[in-house]
Formats: sequence, structure tokens, C-alpha cells
Amino acid sequence: MDKWNAAFAQAHPLLLPLRESAGRMDGNDWPDLGVLQRLFDDAGVRVASGRPLQLVAAGGKLPYEIRVYDCGELECRERNWHDLFNVLAWLAFPQTKAALNARHHAAWAADASAGRGAVRDALTLFDESGLVVLSAQPALLQLIRDFRWKPLFWEQRAAVTDAMRFLPFGHALCEKVLAPYRGLTGHALLLDIDVELLVLPMPALLRSVDGRLANLLADPQALQTTRHLAPVPVLGVPGWWVDNAKAGYYDDTGYFRPGRDARR
Repeated sequence: MDKWNAAFAQAHPLLLPLRESAGRMDGNDWPDLGVLQRLFDDAGVRVASGRPLQLVAAGGKLPYEIRVYDCGELECRERNWHDLFNVLAWLAFPQTKAALNARHHAAWAADASAGRGAVRDALTLFDESGLVVLSAQPALLQLIRDFRWKPLFWEQRAAVTDAMRFLPFGHALCEKVLAPYRGLTGHALLLDIDVELLVLPMPALLRSVDGRLANLLADPQALQTTRHLAPVPVLGVPGWWVDNAKAGYYDDTGYFRPGRDARR
């Protein structure tokens, strides 16, 4: 996993939205911080406090999220998939990542004397394992909320392909699809969208979703608990795993769990 692969973004369909930025890293070795910083500079990436985002080596006295907000400094280890995917997430969703960091900053001050707190747990789960599920058919999103995986991914297979999009947000989730495994799960925010968005080129789609997500997460009442995120078995998405071409694949309730009434 520590070996560089210039075609890493081709490894799994989940990574499709990251391929444009990843394509600017082609080479025989890992991109260094200078290469990654130029991507940030070209895109004009800024944190919510207004500072341009600067990549720095890991380590320092300030907590990670506080350092991002107060100093505009993002810790990044070289030759590290986890941190590389975090850079790509900032490039794909710059407004949303900035809004998420601002929420972390506010929650840190509120929780300083009481421990981490539910809000920061939810923000962190989305930041690490987040998935954004878009659908022009609200009924499909309801099947996710109801944990009805076979009706969604098998019985409504054509509708999922035509009327839904699954966009990666969490950098740990992206790292995991380099070596997929049974149980791989994203934690999703579900968005109703207009059907016209589905035909947009990926860069335009990402810009539209980024603005909407940023506005959503800027609301202090949004994402108050991990229960606001819907678990999605990633390898069930049609075309995302060879075994899911058979109906029986979705009968594995160890992976495609029915959920709990309380969580619904």
C-alpha cells in the first residue's frame, strides 16, 4: 500500500470524481508537498477564516483542526495514501471541507471542558468515511434510510444507475477502496437533486454539490450526531464489485444489514 501507483484513481469506480485532480500527479514517484501545494494554489483553496490553505509537515503544538482554521495550515505526510486522499477531498469539495473545519473549530471551543462530544464525532465520521448520495428519485433515498438493500441495488438496479450518484467525501473511505473488503461501508448524507444535475460533467456536478453541502454543514443544527449519517454498503452499488452482478450477493445480511428501527 505504500508503493506509488500513478493510476490509483482508476482502481475503483468510487474514485471517479477524483480522477481529474489525480491526473495532475502523474509521475514515477509520489508527488511531494510542492506539487500538491500548486494544486491548492491553482484552485484557490481557502479555509473558512479566509487564509489560503498551505500544506505543512505533520507535527506541531496546535490541534489539527485548530491549526487548519487559525493558521491555514494542513498537516500532510508525504508518501501516505490517507493524507493524499485528504488533499484530493479538499480539491473536490473545497467549500464543504472549509465549512466542516469551521464546525470543528466551533465545536472544539464548546467541548473543551467536556470532552470530544457528539458533534465532533459526527463531523469526524463524515470527514473520514463520508459518502454523498444524490438522487433525482426520492424513493430511492428512502430505501437507503430503510436499509432495504436488495430492493434498492437489485430490484431498482437500472434506476440506481440512471438516477443516483455516489460521490466520495471521506479520505479514509477512498484509501480503503484501494484494497476493498467485505464490510466496506460509507456514511452518507443523502441529497435530493434535480434530474438536470445528473447529466453535468463531473467538475460542474462537484461544484454544485460542494456549494449545497457547504451551506448545509454551515448550519450548527446540521450533523449533530452520527445518526444523521446513513450507512451504505459501498460494494453493493451496481458495477462497484464483481460479485454484486448476482442477486444472491445481497442476501448476505452480515454485510447488507437490515438496520434497527431506532436508527430509521
